[in-house]
Amino acid sequence: MAGKIRLRASLNGDVAEVKALMRHPMETGLRKGKDGNPIPAHHITEVKATVGDRTVMHAFWSGAVSQNPLIGFNVANVKEGDEIIVSYVDNKGETGEGSATIK
Repeated sequence: MAGKIRLRASLNGDVAEVKALMRHPMETGLRKGKDGNPIPAHHITEVKATVGDRTVMHAFWSGAVSQNPLIGFNVANVKEGDEIIVSYVDNKGETGEGSATIK
């Protein structure tokens, strides 16, 4: 199951402010369902952002991040019209990706 990432990137000088909303359940594996059985762990483990062939952000996560996480970060040395791509991989090998043109 590939997840969709909603992405927005706005330029201020040569620095872009990026915000990304990832749709993901982010289950820790510690909660129990209505039936009393544990809900299996299912969380994002790696997030990566690229502009062209340059990796501009790389993060490693655990299950301690909320459902449908929203992240924000700045990227220097970019220009209007550059495309930024944010992607993730979770602990089940599923991926998600989104892209935006810097405005």
